[in-house]
Amino acid sequence: MSEETKFPGWHGTTIVGVKKGNEVVLAGDGQVSLGPTVIKGSARKVRRISPGGFDVVCGFAGSTADAFTLLERLEAKLEASPGQLAKASVELAKDWRMDKYLRNLEAMLIVTDGSDLFVITGAGDVLEPENDIAAIGSGGNFALAAARAQMDSDKDAETIARRALEIAAEICVYTNGNMTVEKINK
Repeated sequence: MSEETKFPGWHGTTIVGVKKGNEVVLAGDGQVSLGPTVIKGSARKVRRISPGGFDVVCGFAGSTADAFTLLERLEAKLEASPGQLAKASVELAKDWRMDKYLRNLEAMLIVTDGSDLFVITGAGDVLEPENDIAAIGSGGNFALAAARAQMDSDKDAETIARRALEIAAEICVYTNGNMTVEKINK
């Protein structure tokens, strides 16, 4: 199959997580693109899950179906280890890396319980970001830089995350300004 005839694939998004003071905020854009075409502008890529009454906020970039598969698995891991986001994240990453089916999933996650903030990848990584900021997706580096530039200000986590996503949307063609924002306190 030539490069021109391949399915163009779902592309791009921006998710940013900011931890400051006693709150963590995840913000995500709403654009879903198929190749050069915007398919939807109001997708919700940041969601709250509550396995066993334990609140966790998750944001995802990549294939939606793959991300939902991973979120279901994370929820099951959290039900097995209530209140232990780090343990559940590591268990998910191990499964993702080792399982023949899961290994092919194309997505990344940012997760937080208000205390911890992690990026989980299909390479088996559970990363706790430096500077209390995590960002993924095609506009992730733009949002990361914008958030880092604001961290020394008196702005709260939500204001920083919103502005970082706005800046990423101005630069990345696969990111729009339709935000979903979820906040969780320690």
